[in-house]
Amino acid sequence: MSLFPWRPEAALLLLAAVAVAAPVPDSVYLQEAGRQLPTPTPVTAVAAMNGEILAGGKTGVLRREGDHWMADPSLTNSVHRFVRAADSLWAITDSGLWRRNGGQWTQISTLPVTDVCEFRGTPLVSAGNRIWRVQDQRLEAYSTNQARFSITRLIPHQETLYVHGPGRLTTHTPSGFGGWDAYDFPADQAWDWGSLPSSNSRDVLSWGPALYIATDRGLGVLRGMSLTSITGAQGLPFEDTTCLAAGFTNDLWIGTTRGAIRWINGEFQYFAGKRWLPSDSVNAIAVDGLRVAIATDGGLGLIEYEPYTLAKKAAYYERHLEEWGQKRLGFTHKLEWDESLKEYVREVSDNDGGYSGNYLAAQSYRYAVAKDPEARREATNTFHALCWLESMTGIPGFPARAVWAKGERGHQSGHGSGGYTAEWHDTADGRFEWKGDTSSDELCSHFYAISLFLDYVAESAERTKAIEHLRRIASHLVDHQWQLVDVDGKATRWGRWDPEYFRTDEGRYDRGLQAVELLSFIRTAEALTADPKFTGAYRNLVEMGYPGYTLRARNTFPPDSVLHFLDELAFWSFATLLRHEKDPDLHALYRRAYERGYEVVRVENNPWFNFLHAALTGDESENVPSVEHLRSWPLDLRVWSYQNSHRADLRTPPGQVALKGGTRTFPPRETEPLRWDHWLMQADGGAGGNDVVEPSAWLLAYWMGRYHGFIAAPTTTDPAL
Repeated sequence: MSLFPWRPEAALLLLAAVAVAAPVPDSVYLQEAGRQLPTPTPVTAVAAMNGEILAGGKTGVLRREGDHWMADPSLTNSVHRFVRAADSLWAITDSGLWRRNGGQWTQISTLPVTDVCEFRGTPLVSAGNRIWRVQDQRLEAYSTNQARFSITRLIPHQETLYVHGPGRLTTHTPSGFGGWDAYDFPADQAWDWGSLPSSNSRDVLSWGPALYIATDRGLGVLRGMSLTSITGAQGLPFEDTTCLAAGFTNDLWIGTTRGAIRWINGEFQYFAGKRWLPSDSVNAIAVDGLRVAIATDGGLGLIEYEPYTLAKKAAYYERHLEEWGQKRLGFTHKLEWDESLKEYVREVSDNDGGYSGNYLAAQSYRYAVAKDPEARREATNTFHALCWLESMTGIPGFPARAVWAKGERGHQSGHGSGGYTAEWHDTADGRFEWKGDTSSDELCSHFYAISLFLDYVAESAERTKAIEHLRRIASHLVDHQWQLVDVDGKATRWGRWDPEYFRTDEGRYDRGLQAVELLSFIRTAEALTADPKFTGAYRNLVEMGYPGYTLRARNTFPPDSVLHFLDELAFWSFATLLRHEKDPDLHALYRRAYERGYEVVRVENNPWFNFLHAALTGDESENVPSVEHLRSWPLDLRVWSYQNSHRADLRTPPGQVALKGGTRTFPPRETEPLRWDHWLMQADGGAGGNDVVEPSAWLLAYWMGRYHGFIAAPTTTDPAL
């Protein structure tokens, strides 16, 4: 289905004549997972075959056995390259050419060999500007001719032997190297049209119908006699390429001085930083089955692929929450590294109630889809935790930001809003502390998530409790003249929606978003309770001009003041406001405001933003990229540091516009797993692996997509998937 199952007449007001797309299939895809295999010295060569991994470097060959590297005593010379050819593994070293048989290395030649290949059933070797064949355990001349340059690669391609040197590429035939041009002059250029992106070429690979040439300014692509280039303009993330390797399916692996690139089905996937590699300069790549070994100066990066569906990933993330201890007292938590304890501990933050609302919403959708009793237990547990945040303060309608159990192990938030110190207060029983100075963030999350709980999960007494919880919050705001008033009798730092605040400089900047929030709170409370108190309060807001403020809910200037987490607050609020507004003129105005805000963020390809828009409007045009975003989330939820600002593909896609900074979005495999209040266009960032994000946001987007029919259920019959 393509709409929230809310009031039908509101749904009709939202829908335009938009064709409903078919659900995106939850087809089996290959999910990558990375790990690092550090080595004491740089790895210059790597071989992966039959489950075995060999690393070559200055001290010879290391063989991976279990979790350790073992030196191979049969080859201790410095290794430059490994080559698999003619059913053998070859090592090109500073002492010549070696061949591996039965796990032992045998020296074939002392010549300064640069490459080995199999051509027409014969192992061929390049050394200097000549080609040799391997005969038994020695080399003999394959051709008496000499190339006009030093040969670095031999490449069989389409029945022809190509020969490469730096900036040079030609062919070898029985008559010699190269051929003759139209004027009967010797010619050793293998193309008639085009040119290399750079004469500094490092590697060549025959892949499909073309030869690919790695240079320091991108890839050259020789197809027939025409040479074209692939650079940042064509989407290549980084142009200083070093090596090439054929993948395990229709994919090409590209090593660079700043990470590795996988090119598949026209998409470039970028692997760099500590999530994937010990260091970023890639020296060699080897592929064995669904495993890719990447040689760097810091050791090997190992990227392994496993068949997955999004349903399998959802189950994995549920286990992650349990196994990593990310649940506590009904809330979900990010983890932080504690250097003194040498372990990850839970962060008790500014917004535990807000962030846990994502998990409540996710489990509500999950229960609506699957009717899984576990989903109902999780949703109910989180719902009661959010209600507890309000009851523990002793102030009707005033929920705490977070709760801390005295003496517990973890990181208790030590800062408050706007640079103020944290406000922690004892509960009445003295067992806990609750965090005050509550902001609008918590209220937005409570109204959004508990509304979904009411729709899909709540039964009998739970319904009454949920409605009363939201009624008390809304009543608190009405009774305190549109302010959230703390224990000191004063409005909190970010809890003001009153006209006096809107007349201040800060309030004029904030009032668009604040108006959306307040209107959604009061309209929702009126719809749930039918209390005339809220009918009158909402009428007053309309008379004071609050609906008009919503047209500027998203600010995009000045850049230093653009706070990206505000988009999530706005969309939580628009979701409930558009649901309950009955007046067609007001509904149209709110729709304009919402569409303006959505267009600002559409470039980010945030799946929750996109699915919400599709559910509210019927426009499902962004569903496919949203599903791809969910697939690109890493299984490792640690937040590693990342850099993308150096890339060559930093451009805004056609049909999109970057209105609040940045140039393009990045998939999480290239940045980090995240909450939906994060800016997906941030080029550089991360936490060095010191944080572990909770996957509640992913689960919300997935189950929301399933419920609304944007994502189909998996069709595979494999129980593991």
